[in-house]
Amino acid sequence: MPNALAYLMLLAWPLASLILFRRLPLERAILWCIIAGYLLLPPLAEFDLPLVPDMDKFAIPSVMAFVLCAFLLHKPVPLLPRHPAVRVLVLLFVFGVIPTVLTNGEPILFRKIANSDPIIFLTDQLPGLRWRDLGSVVINQMIVLIPFLLARRYLSTLEAQRELLLALMIAALAYSIPSLIEIRFSPQINTWVYGFFQHDFSQMMRQGGFRPIVFLPHALWLAFFMMSALLAAAALARTAAGGERVRLVMAAGYLFAVLVLCKSLASLAYALAFTPVVALAPLRWQLRAALLLGLIAVGYPMLRNVGLVPTEELVAQASAISAERAHSLNYRFENEAQLLARAAEKTWFGWGGWGRNLVRHAETGQILSIPDGRWIIVFGTFGWLGYIAEMGLLAAPLALLAQAARRAPEGSVSPYAAPIALILAATMVDMLLNATLIPITWMCAGSVLGYAERLLYPDLFQRKPALFGAAQALMPDTAGAKERSVL
Repeated sequence: MPNALAYLMLLAWPLASLILFRRLPLERAILWCIIAGYLLLPPLAEFDLPLVPDMDKFAIPSVMAFVLCAFLLHKPVPLLPRHPAVRVLVLLFVFGVIPTVLTNGEPILFRKIANSDPIIFLTDQLPGLRWRDLGSVVINQMIVLIPFLLARRYLSTLEAQRELLLALMIAALAYSIPSLIEIRFSPQINTWVYGFFQHDFSQMMRQGGFRPIVFLPHALWLAFFMMSALLAAAALARTAAGGERVRLVMAAGYLFAVLVLCKSLASLAYALAFTPVVALAPLRWQLRAALLLGLIAVGYPMLRNVGLVPTEELVAQASAISAERAHSLNYRFENEAQLLARAAEKTWFGWGGWGRNLVRHAETGQILSIPDGRWIIVFGTFGWLGYIAEMGLLAAPLALLAQAARRAPEGSVSPYAAPIALILAATMVDMLLNATLIPITWMCAGSVLGYAERLLYPDLFQRKPALFGAAQALMPDTAGAKERSVL
């Protein structure tokens, strides 16, 4: 159980956010409010308030960033993007959960029938979704989108995208210190600070050593964050010169060494595949690679549903690398098959929350399947409607940026947009295996979308936007003009 300090940290984060927004430029305040909250706040600890979603390390920084941006600094945050297709996806993401709630009012009962008696005993049940759950689910969807909307407006210029990459790199360099401590002495920092261990300790042991987790939900999350920071460092080094480039190359090399020590095969594979692309490939090829990866991620569930994914061949390939990895991959595929069968019972709108999408024992209610990939969680919870909305919002920025880059003059595209798009695409691929969708992912998606819209609609932010994106009064866009860099 989390100790008092864990809840005190959650309570103190609004004050920390206020200090950030008062002392830093807007772009940096948004970045550090969300990134530092993700890295430092306690996992699993949350405030269970009535009629609203649970407030945890993901929700509190996002809400505070929105509130302080809109009401303290009076910087409007448009809630609807300019592109009509993305507008539809945003509305579908927020309000598409309504039919999910309305079609899941029945409780799920677990019954035991005695052999010698016709009496049926009710052993347990999962509650049905009620009208009061409707508001909570819709509000939660809106909170999830806050980093996306903030980044679209304020982290989508060339300078702001550099700040985003720089923040990822600096945060990872700082986080490497507790990570190296855990690699050497075992994952104990969350226990020392917040009084509990947040996951299965056996999963933190690999190759005769330890994988770091610090304050994140799982060691895989930390390794993926290090991989993202490595790509950010490579992108920054590519555009730097002189001594600054040397320092950035050294930072990238150091982050790669830390990533190797994190002992995550998937994140290491992403790094080996994408770092040379970010460092050497032309920007247009980077955008094409990102779009291709995004399409693969979107199309995988469709292929999986019709049995066109060669799972046995993939497991055989994994066994050539490591029997342990092959067993883990096969376990994931077996769970996916069970969860897909469960999701097929409510294909369009899903089963809703409370763990209703999981496969359970008919008598005891014991969970028999564990969902790993984000896609299968969304598909089982919100059905095809929810899946299309979420994956569409993540993939649409990649498609729009590729389209906008084709129309833009040669050499005019931001050198930072493509690396951010690659980080986003890598996350989408990883979401097929893990639930690694975090606020930083939504910030990357929003930044890519906002930049693509700036290319497609040059007058997009030349007028002061209203709350829902409508133009009110002619006013120069000073947000981009005042952006600064720390290097």
